[in-house]
Amino acid sequence: MSASIRKIQRDCQQCSRKFRKVDNDGLKSYKRMHVSEVNIYPIKSLKGISLDSAVVEERGLRHDRRWMLTDRDGIFMTQREFPRMALIDVAIASDGLRVTSENAGEMAIPFEPDKGERQRVTIWNSICDAEVYRGAVSEWFSDVLGTACQLVRMPDATQRHINPIFDRGRDIVSFADGYPIMVVSEASLEDLNSRLLREMEEGIGDPLPMNRFRPNLVVSDSEPYAEDDWSRIRIGEAVFRSTKPCERCVITTVDQSTGEFTGKEPLKTLATYRMAKDVIPDRFESYGMNGTAVLFGQNLIPETPNATIRVGDAITGIP
Repeated sequence: MSASIRKIQRDCQQCSRKFRKVDNDGLKSYKRMHVSEVNIYPIKSLKGISLDSAVVEERGLRHDRRWMLTDRDGIFMTQREFPRMALIDVAIASDGLRVTSENAGEMAIPFEPDKGERQRVTIWNSICDAEVYRGAVSEWFSDVLGTACQLVRMPDATQRHINPIFDRGRDIVSFADGYPIMVVSEASLEDLNSRLLREMEEGIGDPLPMNRFRPNLVVSDSEPYAEDDWSRIRIGEAVFRSTKPCERCVITTVDQSTGEFTGKEPLKTLATYRMAKDVIPDRFESYGMNGTAVLFGQNLIPETPNATIRVGDAITGIP
């Protein structure tokens, strides 16, 4: 038996032994539920950046998915069609972004395009204004991905609203798929990996790392899928409200270290117990979900812009 499989078994045993309680505010938790990771993905679908802390803005965490690659017509691009996007490193410098590819080296990108040329871009059902980087920056990405594309930035003036079912009138989002922040618990991933254990024992796969799900926040010391039931929570000095569990797509099947599709997992296993009709049978239709949508993680909306969240912050419920 491999060391990775033995670790999953130990994690699952420890999880089942942890002390469960119900806080005075009604949020089910373990004693020490807290933030264990803070992640941002400045350019949508490229590599993420792990941080010790982040400022919460109306659209999400600062710098998260404020940039995006599109084709020349402004249609958004992701790992769904271009899995090798996962291999492009992104860093934040004092004067802008730095992107790095093994074959193309490094490219410096200013926070804003020089000319500020604008174009209407499309992301899912949203159409909004974006600033376009012409010339060397977009040519760099086109060369790396082997297809004509361009980098765009969401300016402050662009107001892309979330799903109207959950929009209270001022709720906006960056170029994330639908909501400002997505959170996943370590216990949820441990539970999923325990269900994949049989295949791993047969040598078919390995434990899935958290980066398959590209969360902004990772929670430690909670129940598996505790995030499903959150309504409003406080993380450090920041307050968030939940919308609906996150619907997962084929990006979860992309190995983030190789930029390649790996098969049907984890969607195949998640579909056996995490379909919307099973997880939230009384709500999925009102949320506009298909009953067969696979759910993993929770979408959050910030209620306290300009607050800072940090690794180690406690998480508590708000009545």
